[in-house]
Amino acid sequence: MENERLPKRSEVLLQETWRLEDLFETNDAWMAEYEALKALPSEIQSFQGKLGTSSDNLLAGMKLQDEIMLRIEPLFTYANCRSDEDTGNNYYQDMAGKARGIYVAIMSAASFFTPEIMAISDETLERFFEEEPELNAYRRVLYNIRRRKAHILSPEAERILALSGEVTSSPDTIGGVLRNAEMKFPEVTDAEGNSHQLTEDNLPFLLESDDVRFREQVFKTYYNKFSELKNTFAAILDGQFKQLVFQARARNYAGTLEAALDETEVPEKVYRNLIQAVHGNLDKMYHYVRVRRKMMGLDELHMYDVYAPIVSDAAVTIPFEEAKNTVLDALSVLGKDYTDLLREGFEKRWIDVRPNEGKRGGAYSTGSGRPHPYVLLNQKDNLDSMFTLAHEMGHALHSYHSTKYQPVCTSDYVIFVAEVASTCNEVLLMKYLLGKTQDKKQRAYLINHFLDSFKGTVYRQTMFAEFELMMGEMAEKGETLTADALCEKYHELNKLYFGPDMISDDEISLEWARIPHFFYNYYVYQYATGFSAAVAIANRILELGEPAVEDYKRFLSSGSSTDPISLLKIAGVDMSTPDPVNSALKLFGELVDELESMED
Repeated sequence: MENERLPKRSEVLLQETWRLEDLFETNDAWMAEYEALKALPSEIQSFQGKLGTSSDNLLAGMKLQDEIMLRIEPLFTYANCRSDEDTGNNYYQDMAGKARGIYVAIMSAASFFTPEIMAISDETLERFFEEEPELNAYRRVLYNIRRRKAHILSPEAERILALSGEVTSSPDTIGGVLRNAEMKFPEVTDAEGNSHQLTEDNLPFLLESDDVRFREQVFKTYYNKFSELKNTFAAILDGQFKQLVFQARARNYAGTLEAALDETEVPEKVYRNLIQAVHGNLDKMYHYVRVRRKMMGLDELHMYDVYAPIVSDAAVTIPFEEAKNTVLDALSVLGKDYTDLLREGFEKRWIDVRPNEGKRGGAYSTGSGRPHPYVLLNQKDNLDSMFTLAHEMGHALHSYHSTKYQPVCTSDYVIFVAEVASTCNEVLLMKYLLGKTQDKKQRAYLINHFLDSFKGTVYRQTMFAEFELMMGEMAEKGETLTADALCEKYHELNKLYFGPDMISDDEISLEWARIPHFFYNYYVYQYATGFSAAVAIANRILELGEPAVEDYKRFLSSGSSTDPISLLKIAGVDMSTPDPVNSALKLFGELVDELESMED
C-alpha cells in the first residue's frame, strides 16, 4: 500500500465530481429559491379549514403538496450534496441547516393537512372523487393518510410535532459531524515503515492488508479513538432513542418498532421473522468462519481479519473506467434502455467519484429523476468499489424510473424496497463475473467477495437490527443507553452471530458507535430483506429472461403506488414469508461448501 494523502476538494478533477449545477447554476440561485420558499408557509395556511369543504379545495391542496415536493427536493439535494463534499465547510453546513429549517417551517405550516383529511367522511371523499376525477391520482396518498387515523393528532398537536423536527433530528446531525468532521485518527505504519492516513472511509481498505499485525494495529487504533468518545456517542444515541420513544408515544403506538414500520406499511412480523430466520441459519455463518480461518492459514480468526481476502494474490486493481464498462456488461441482461441510462449517468456527471479531505465517507444515491439522481462514491479502484458503483447506480435508476413513470405524489418509494434494486445489480454483477472464469483462485476470490456481501448484508445487518430492537426496548422501559450497557449487549450479539471460531475482540464491542444507520429509525433490517429479495429477483431474471426483466422494470417504475409487500410481488417475490431469507441463506451455505472444496 502506498503512502496516500487525501486531496483537498479544490484539487479533485472536475470530471470526477457531480454536476450540481443541473440543480442550481450557482449558490446565489440556490439562495434566491430558498428566499422564495419562505412565502410557501403563508400560502399553505390559506388552505386551513378548507380542505374538506369541497373537491376543488382538496385538489388544490394536494397539488400544492406536489409543488412543495418539486421545489424542496432540489433545494435539499443541492445543499446536502454540497455539505457532503466537505463536511468542514461552514458555508455549506449553514446551507444544509437552512434547507432543514425551511423544510420544518413548511411542514409546520402544513400540519393541518393530515387531521383535516382525516376528518373527511368516507362518503364525502367518494363524492369528491366523483366530482373531481383529477383527485383519483391522489387516492393512494389519501388512503395512506387515513389508514393511520388512530395515530393522527389534533391540528395543534400536529403543528407542535412538526415544529420539533429540527430538535428531533439533532442526534443524527451531531453524530454525523462528530464522525465525519471532528474525529481525527492517528496515522498507522505498515511493516515497511510506510505511514497511512486512517480515516472512516479507508478503514476497510487498510484492513484488506495481507499483514495480520498491520490489520491488528489498524483495528485497535481505530476503535481506541471511539473508546475515547464512547460516552459522547452513547449520549447521542440515547438522545436518538428518547426522541423515537417520544414520537411513538405521542402518536399512540405501542412501541418504536411499530411506529417506524407503520410509516411504510410493513407488518412487524417481517422484522421479527427476519431475525428468527437468520438465527435458524447461523450454522452456515459458523461454517464460513471456520473455512475462512483455515484458508487464511490462521490459528485464530479475529474481527480484524474479516476484510482480508482469502486469496490475497488474486486481488486486482480495477480502474474506474474499467469498473464502469464491467458494470455495463453485467447489467446488459436488463436491456439497452437500462444500460443507456447508466451511460448517461457516467458521462453527464451524476457521480462524485473520489475521496477528498473532509468528504463524507461511504456511498449513497440521492435525488430523483428531476433532472436526475446523484451518487456519492469514495472510489478505491478495487473489486469492492466496482460493486459499490453497481449498487448505488441501482438506487439511482430506481429513482429515475419511479420519477419518470409515477405522478409526483407516488414517485418516491418507501425504504423497505429501497435496497432491492441496488442489491439486484450486485447479484447480477457477481453472477456475471463468476460466469466468466473457471480459474480456481479467481473463483475463490469472487465467491468470498459474494459471501462477504451475504455476511455484511444479511447476517451483519440483521445483527444490527436485533441490536436496534434491543435499544428501542431499553429506551421504552426508561433505561439509559450507557456506553457500558451498549458495549456489553453488542459484544454478546457479535459472539452469537459469528460463533465459537471467531475471536470477538474487546474492541468490536464499540462498533455500535460508528454505525450512522442507528439514527435512521429501524432502517437496517431492510438491507437484509432487500438482499434476500434481490437474490430471488436476479435468479428469476437469469432463469426466465425477458418476462422477468419486464416484471422487474414494472417494479422499478411503481414508486409507492401500492404497499411494499405488493410491490415486490410485482417482481415475483413474496416477503410476507421467511422463504426468500431462507432461500438466500441456503445459497450462502452452498457457496461456503464450494469455497471449502477449493482448499488445496
